[in-house]
Amino acid sequence: MRIGIMLNDQTGPDALRRLTDEVAQIADEGFETAWLSHIFGIDALTALAVAGSQVPGIELGTGVVPTYPRHPGALAQQARTAALAVGAGRLNLGIGLSHQVVIENMFGYDFSRPARHMKEYLNILVPLLDGDQVSYSGETMSGNLAMTMGDSGRVPVLVAAMGATMLKLAGRRTDGTVLWMTGPATIAEHIAPTITAAAAEAGRPAPRVVCALPVLVTDDVEAAKAKAAKLFEVYGSLPSYRAMMDREGVAGPEELAIIGDEAQVAARVRAVFASGATEFAGSVFSGGDEAVRTRAVLRELAD
Repeated sequence: MRIGIMLNDQTGPDALRRLTDEVAQIADEGFETAWLSHIFGIDALTALAVAGSQVPGIELGTGVVPTYPRHPGALAQQARTAALAVGAGRLNLGIGLSHQVVIENMFGYDFSRPARHMKEYLNILVPLLDGDQVSYSGETMSGNLAMTMGDSGRVPVLVAAMGATMLKLAGRRTDGTVLWMTGPATIAEHIAPTITAAAAEAGRPAPRVVCALPVLVTDDVEAAKAKAAKLFEVYGSLPSYRAMMDREGVAGPEELAIIGDEAQVAARVRAVFASGATEFAGSVFSGGDEAVRTRAVLRELAD
């Protein structure tokens, strides 16, 4: 089982040092991947470039960089530079639409045609990441450019996709999908079949399905659920995640969070893989002994 860890969103003047220390610890513990979200804290690609340049071996990924605020040419340039910093074969570029409330209310962009936006975004981004020149004019964006930095190694692209249209696009054009707040029943019945069929129809390899969920080994399950409900409350109100929770049949994020003793957590992570996920990224949402126990279980599963 390919298992990684969701990195903490570090803050303050020593944020990059603490992130680098965390990546080093995860690598020393034997995890294959470390993923960093991109919300309103440190820039994920820049931070991974810094940490990855100092910590060898472990694969790194963004989960995920919003597309609307960045022209695909600019993102390709940044991603390939980050790939140069960390070394070939180590960087995974997870991208996503974000949410209407963020893109329209905070950034001021039009969110009315998200599927068209992502399709045209990939028409520019993917060739540039592959080292090709792009000459493309679409309905929502255009790009006529090429990168001059030389070979930085292939950078896999994974799209945060949950609806059928986005899953089919991800399967046809990219290496797979990065999920959040999406449970095993939904992966088995909707995510994995849809994206896999689209990839097969396009003659592409079987796609990666990276399932990221909150996880915690604890002796106090109810307290942990209450903490998860508070920490992740916002995701229950965002339409794309709410749709996945409704499909899964859960009331909120605390029910999707993998919480319990060692045996219970291990069983639920195995169920994620049995559903069709190819990778799991655990968001360990408490510290101290519970974090140590949680990572120990995930590490044993990965062996």
